[in-house]
Amino acid sequence: MVIHAEERVTPKNRKKSEWKLITDLPVSSRTDAIEKLEWYALGWKIEVFHKILKSGCKAEQPKLRTTQRLTNLISLFCILSWRVFWMTMLNRSAPDAPPTLALTATQIERARSPRQRQTKSDKDAFALSHQDRPVQRLSCRASDPPPGNTVMWRGLSRLTDIALGALVGGEFVGN
Repeated sequence: MVIHAEERVTPKNRKKSEWKLITDLPVSSRTDAIEKLEWYALGWKIEVFHKILKSGCKAEQPKLRTTQRLTNLISLFCILSWRVFWMTMLNRSAPDAPPTLALTATQIERARSPRQRQTKSDKDAFALSHQDRPVQRLSCRASDPPPGNTVMWRGLSRLTDIALGALVGGEFVGN
């Protein structure tokens, strides 16, 4: 079965997108065809998840000797990869979401600039999209557009290190 689809309206600055999807799944109606196209459209998310898993987590590098250890590590990497992807998509789909939706109180505090930490006023409260800017600054230029998965991975990795350092420093140094 071949499903042929194209955009209804021609977008500015480019041609209409046109898909020819070959499938062995049963397609007996327009609704079935739209369902299969929607499934296909979700495929890029799976690709991005695997990219985060392989490039961000470096899931192919560990040299573990038992299946159980490898299974446990891959399970943890899947959770981390999902979180990075989820935060990136959340930032795009709900930019006004509160940072507490995705970050701990320690991460939020550490992501704020030193000046923001000194003022401690309510007017410095910000949405998740604004919170990502400090996360983004940890891994690239702050003037760039909202971060993608790679930038988010690097920024969250550094933010986690900073938050853990602050936590350990507070316990051992007393500050």
